[in-house]
Amino acid sequence: MASIPDKPKLEGLEAKWGERWEQQGTYLFDRAKAAEVGRAGVYSVDTPPPTASGSLHIGHVFSYTHTDVKARFERMRGKTVFYPIGWDDNGLPTERRVQNYYGVRCDPSLPYDAEFVPPFEGTTKNIKAADQIPVSRRNFIELCEKLTVEDEKTFEDLWRQLGLSVDWNQTYRTISDDTIRTSQLAFLRNLERGEAYQDLAPTLWDIDFRSAIAQAELEDRERPGAYHRLAFHKSDGSGDIEIETTRPELLAACVALVAHPDDERYQPSFGTTVTTPLFGAEVPVLAHKLAQPDKGSGIAMICTFGDVTDVIWWRELDLPNRTIIGKDGRVLPDAPEAITTEAGVAAYAELAGKTVFSAQKRVVELLEETGELLNVGKPFNHPVKFFEKGDRPLEIVSTRQWYLRNGARSEDLRAKLLSLGNEIEWHPEFMRVRFENWVNGLTGDWLVSRQRFFGVPIPVWYALDENGERDYATVLTPDAASLPIDPLTDVPAGYDASQRGQAGGFEAETDVFDTWATSSLTPQLAGGWQRDEELWDLVAPFDVRPQGQDIIRTWLFSTLLRSALEDDRTAWRHASISGFIVDPDRKKMSKSKGNVVTPADILDKHGSDAVRYWAASSRLGTDAAFDPQNPTQIKIGRRLAIKVLNAAKFVLGFEAPEGAEVTEPLDLSMLAALDRVVAQATEALDAFDHAKALEVSESFFWTFCDDYLELVKERAYNGGAAGASAAVALRTALSTLLRLLAPVVSFAAEEAWSWFEEGSVHQAAWPVASAPAGDPAVLATLSDALIGVRRAKTEAKASMKKQVARAEIQAPADQIALIALAKSDLTDVGRIDELVLTEGPEFAVASIELAPEDEA
Repeated sequence: MASIPDKPKLEGLEAKWGERWEQQGTYLFDRAKAAEVGRAGVYSVDTPPPTASGSLHIGHVFSYTHTDVKARFERMRGKTVFYPIGWDDNGLPTERRVQNYYGVRCDPSLPYDAEFVPPFEGTTKNIKAADQIPVSRRNFIELCEKLTVEDEKTFEDLWRQLGLSVDWNQTYRTISDDTIRTSQLAFLRNLERGEAYQDLAPTLWDIDFRSAIAQAELEDRERPGAYHRLAFHKSDGSGDIEIETTRPELLAACVALVAHPDDERYQPSFGTTVTTPLFGAEVPVLAHKLAQPDKGSGIAMICTFGDVTDVIWWRELDLPNRTIIGKDGRVLPDAPEAITTEAGVAAYAELAGKTVFSAQKRVVELLEETGELLNVGKPFNHPVKFFEKGDRPLEIVSTRQWYLRNGARSEDLRAKLLSLGNEIEWHPEFMRVRFENWVNGLTGDWLVSRQRFFGVPIPVWYALDENGERDYATVLTPDAASLPIDPLTDVPAGYDASQRGQAGGFEAETDVFDTWATSSLTPQLAGGWQRDEELWDLVAPFDVRPQGQDIIRTWLFSTLLRSALEDDRTAWRHASISGFIVDPDRKKMSKSKGNVVTPADILDKHGSDAVRYWAASSRLGTDAAFDPQNPTQIKIGRRLAIKVLNAAKFVLGFEAPEGAEVTEPLDLSMLAALDRVVAQATEALDAFDHAKALEVSESFFWTFCDDYLELVKERAYNGGAAGASAAVALRTALSTLLRLLAPVVSFAAEEAWSWFEEGSVHQAAWPVASAPAGDPAVLATLSDALIGVRRAKTEAKASMKKQVARAEIQAPADQIALIALAKSDLTDVGRIDELVLTEGPEFAVASIELAPEDEA
């Protein structure tokens, strides 16, 4: 047990106890104990791996604290807690950060330079893409590795300062050899079962990242646009059909016109053809239920591809692919075969090589010259698809990609996922709907390949035919025992390195997995799947998946999908969903809006317990406003943590004689009231309601400090049997309150606990409600009486220390009886010589007579 300092303070507790917890292994997963108690005695957390690219923000602190409170509670309840932490370090965000930090970009055609030194190391803020120095793929990946390791160390330091009770021995990275092996193995098993496949199909494409983008990574952003009314010419010469489009630059990619089957204006034209303005290509007029009669002229041109609706029409109407936009976002050099007229070919030549913006401008000019541009409407804003981390609108190009079946095209799989979603307990419950809406709104299978560099390699090769062309029907896969592999350096079985790229030989897949294709395996990565089966059986399925609401569609859904495909079960029993952190104007904090608050300065200034209190004060699924200039809740939390130290020091100043028991009515009442709090807090934490648990515990703590302590301190000082009763009750309550508050004000609770108990409060048993003798109403009534006396003194402009010659309290008979049980405690704290209790209709301090000055 530690000595009690003369002046307890919060400063320095994070470093002191962080080091002590590390030395003593306070939060280590006890593998032997877990094996002894079995799966039922283990509590496992599928902790979110933060993206190791940049810096953590206050929203991370907010949501991770919610998880930590629950984990600490379960540990104190006797569970063997498996609480790992991971780092999500591969993917586009890391690559972009490396490009900006070091001033480089990846050029896979360049050779490796073992002596390469980057031009910058975070020494400049704005490096234009044109100024970035090209480096080999291996050099680029080495820089990614270097920077993510540095970022992860910074993140770990902050998590330790916050006091996360994770087991730092259970750490993983989403780019480590073990992770690559697990991710590749899971994919190969998907491929073997027919759940993974490759296809040449329309793909959402980011022209800056030069990579395919999945549906889950999309966001709509408002962009200016205008409707251009064009004249399509009926092939029989009977007139024109007018359409309106916001993307006239895609006119050369038009493959059909489409109207709603019930639209009487166009029913006579269904089955006929028209020629496109400017380019003279013949295209059919078709019917489809997704056409909107009330939008524009009611008939639209289908281009391959202008938007996701074009893709649906193209697929369901079995239309040709006439893509004209390349992966660089520019118009392709060769005109589509359907454009055969001399004028059409000449018009296309004027567009070749132009950006989308420049092509649109030129098409409009050409249409004006031919008279086929009938009108340009007023500009308006409309939603356009963006990659959530991108800067320019996405294009849809035709590319060969890898997919995982996700239920979009399988009613059985979709139903299975919804059924599994119903087996999960959601906290809060209404978040379930967001998951169900996402599953029901899927429009295509999950695109898992990316044309990037720093990621998990897709573990396949392709056989080359006698002409050196890829035979996509002959995909070469490695043996599971050889994983992890990099197809760019490793060789498939039956071939040698000299056959790489040669006719009759093989060629490597150059794509890597989407970062979510690896992050979707966090239970497997952390839990030892196919690597440590004993551990996997002890922790899976996990007890809880904590995460933000914005990644239900990505991380939660994709993890559930992988678990359903591999194990035909849910990945966890519970899903706890945190809300957003918003700024004082109630806008979500994000880097793009420039309103993000980094937590380091807040933690340094106010202390970790104060920040933990602020986070724990908000319920799951509820957004919380944060104003760094006036962090009211954080200040309240700091006051609570300081009071914990001071109250503990005060309580421990009273020695309880050996064998002493609680006998006095007020002491019994306080413990009975505290017992109710224990029951309420336990029930709340069982239900993932950390905010309610904190609310009831904190409320009682202040009653304990402001009222009970004041009421009994004179008796405790005086000693005797009555004083011993108070001393025992005080220490009993302190022990219970420290354990109730330990999940939130973890450092202050540990410090105070060390003054009178052995071991860590975080390994102490959670208090258990036991229905002790005593009537909680005694404390409540005495608290009201004390407040009434204090108010009366304040109204009399007298000090709280002022002696009272006589006071009269009127109250109903039942309350009078309760006050009488602890009358002496009230007269002591109120400095009352004579206390008269009389019956009345309601509680009130009827009169107070102050003692003369010389008697004060």
